[in-house]
Amino acid sequence: MSKETTPLVEYFKSYIPLSKKEIEVLNERFVERRIKRKQFILMENEICQYYTFVVSGCLKMYNIDGNGEEHNLQFAAENDWIVDIDSFHNKKPSHLYISALETSTVLQIEKNDLVYLYTYYPKFDRNFRVIIEQKFIELQNRVLQNISVTGEEKYEFFLKHYPQLSNRLPNTQIASYLGITPQFLSKIRQRRIKN
Repeated sequence: MSKETTPLVEYFKSYIPLSKKEIEVLNERFVERRIKRKQFILMENEICQYYTFVVSGCLKMYNIDGNGEEHNLQFAAENDWIVDIDSFHNKKPSHLYISALETSTVLQIEKNDLVYLYTYYPKFDRNFRVIIEQKFIELQNRVLQNISVTGEEKYEFFLKHYPQLSNRLPNTQIASYLGITPQFLSKIRQRRIKN
C-alpha cells in the first residue's frame, strides 16, 4: 500500500485535501503497532502517552469499579480513535484501561508530535478539533441515553453507532457498554429477531 493511501491518510483526506508534504509528515509522526487480543495499551494509573487510530481490529476503553465490575466507555474499530484525553493532555494518571478485544493494528502519535502537527500544519489542528468535537457529541448523547432511555433504546443507539460491532462483540462487552446485564441484552436481541 502506498504511503499516500494509508487508512490514516484517507481518513484525513475525507475531511480536507492533503499536500504531499502533509502526507509525508503525517506518516512520519505516527508509529504503527500490532496489538494482541487482550493486550493493554493503557492501564489504570499510567499516563496515556498516545492518541490511537485503529487501522484494523477493535479496542475498548473501560473502568473497573470497586466491586471488580468492568464498565465499557468506548469501543474503537476501524477508522476510529481512542484516547484517555484527560490523561493524555494533562499528563496525569489515568483512571481507565484501554485493551484490544481483537488482534489489532493501530497507529499512534505522542503528544509532542501532535503539537508539532498542530503548530506547523494547521489543517491537522482543525481536523483533530473536529475529531474531539465528534467524540464530545457522542459522550453527550451517551450521558443523555443513560438518564432518559430504556435498555431497548440504548441497544438501538448502539446498533446505529457501532453497526459493524454488533456481531463481532460478545453480549458481555455490549451489555457492559449499555449498562445492562448480558441476560437482559439476550432478551432484547431475541425480541428483535421475533419482530
